[in-house]
Amino acid sequence: MLSQLLTLKLTTMAELNQAPAKAGGSTRKKLSTRVDLTAMVDLAFLLVTFFMLTTSLTKPKAIDIAMPNDETPPGPVAASRTVTLCLGKNNQLVYYRGEIDKPIDGFQVSGYNKDLREALISTSAKIKAQTGKPMIVLIKPSNHSIYQNLVNTIDELNIIKTSIYAVADISPKDIDLLKEKNIF
Repeated sequence: MLSQLLTLKLTTMAELNQAPAKAGGSTRKKLSTRVDLTAMVDLAFLLVTFFMLTTSLTKPKAIDIAMPNDETPPGPVAASRTVTLCLGKNNQLVYYRGEIDKPIDGFQVSGYNKDLREALISTSAKIKAQTGKPMIVLIKPSNHSIYQNLVNTIDELNIIKTSIYAVADISPKDIDLLKEKNIF
């Protein structure tokens, strides 16, 4: 009886306990193992702390837009330097150079792919050759365009290093132009 009540304890990481035998059962000794997880928990917290301190968190990305100050109003801009991008539905846009009443190169329809970039590069080169000044771009999103199209347009302008652009409200004439091209 005394041997059944004895427990054997190991002082290492695992403890081995001897369970007492049942009163009417077999004389076989049943051993149960119990693992002390204190050191494992300590190690886990050390690893979590290490990775938290050595990991750099990603910073959210945002588009930098420089807004004009209200002190000095800009002077008149030559229509030959301006390009207007009217964003429509179905991932398409209409662009023209100059004013809507008298466009210089006519109205062009494009998507948001390499064609837009090539058109902006060639138009920028024409304007630079004719006026010696950089291109000015007006972006006019319609109610049927999506936000991603506006972001893609600004990305294209940043890729070709066009530094002068503005996001403006779309005019009724521009809406009529989008309806005429079936992208409103």
